[in-house]
Amino acid sequence: MATLNQRPRRGRPKPPPPKLGATFGRPQIKGVVIKNLIRKPKKPNSANRKCARVRLSTGKEVVCFIPGEGHNLQEHHVVLVQGGRTQD
Repeated sequence: MATLNQRPRRGRPKPPPPKLGATFGRPQIKGVVIKNLIRKPKKPNSANRKCARVRLSTGKEVVCFIPGEGHNLQEHHVVLVQGGRTQD
């Protein structure tokens, strides 16, 4: 903890930069499927959620949920990834 005399010399501490998600504030972003996965949700929910590991156009890799019943996604398919979080 700085004393009252030390505070003006150093100035106020800068706030940390805001943490942006993988979509960088964009509603959607393009990506390429690297691998198909099956994930299990946390308690108390139970199911096999179909997911895909996707490399975004920005270079980041994220795990994305595949909505709906059944899909035909395979490796190297180009997909549009929606921002935000899934229900569970």
